[in-house]
Amino acid sequence: MGNDVHDKIVIGLDVTSLEEVERILSLCKDAKWFKVGSQLFTKFGPSVVEFIKKQNKNVFLDLKFHDIPNTVKNAVLSALDLGVDMLTLHSLGGAKMIEKAREVVDGTPLRLLAVTILTSHTEYELNSEIGIPGNIGEVVVRLAKLAVSAGAHGVVCSPQEIRLLRDSIGKDIMILTPGVRPTWDKDTQDQARVMTPGEAIRLGADKIVIARPILRTEDPSLAYNRLVEELEDAL
Repeated sequence: MGNDVHDKIVIGLDVTSLEEVERILSLCKDAKWFKVGSQLFTKFGPSVVEFIKKQNKNVFLDLKFHDIPNTVKNAVLSALDLGVDMLTLHSLGGAKMIEKAREVVDGTPLRLLAVTILTSHTEYELNSEIGIPGNIGEVVVRLAKLAVSAGAHGVVCSPQEIRLLRDSIGKDIMILTPGVRPTWDKDTQDQARVMTPGEAIRLGADKIVIARPILRTEDPSLAYNRLVEELEDAL
């Protein structure tokens, strides 16, 4: 899906103010994609999406819609009105939910990505707490196939499942992965299944989401440029 390194990086705006959003966008001038998640959208709503779009950047709305099909359909319609470029649905919402969402975006640039299993989940949690049997890889593949067959343009998974998914859903389906940490940042915090950005790209990820290694540094511009260099070496 192309070798433009900047198109492969999604900066997660896990921040608490619009001033911080503006700062990151101004410092990471070459970045094309920015993720708006639950924290930021709950606090500021559509205004933060509108601000990012006015800077001619792409918005990845990561709210993991998971509800009855008609409710999700209407939520996707609202996101489409906002000019969002990608958004997440939860694959556990089922085929009918994803099909309704796909009906809304057909003929538009908006792309739907289905979340499989969160990168924070361990296999023990998946089996014993949530009650889904099987190893994580098997469950991710099953959910990904369901989502793609129902109309999702791509999937979100941990780096550990990239190769499994490439083998099972093909090369034309978008794979986006969080849970990456650059070679110069080994702090995984609450993510259980991680990998370096370069490794993720080599395995077949189309886009990676990265937040803390860029946001928490004194010089986000330098951190972003180091990430670009790491990915260029991987291509």
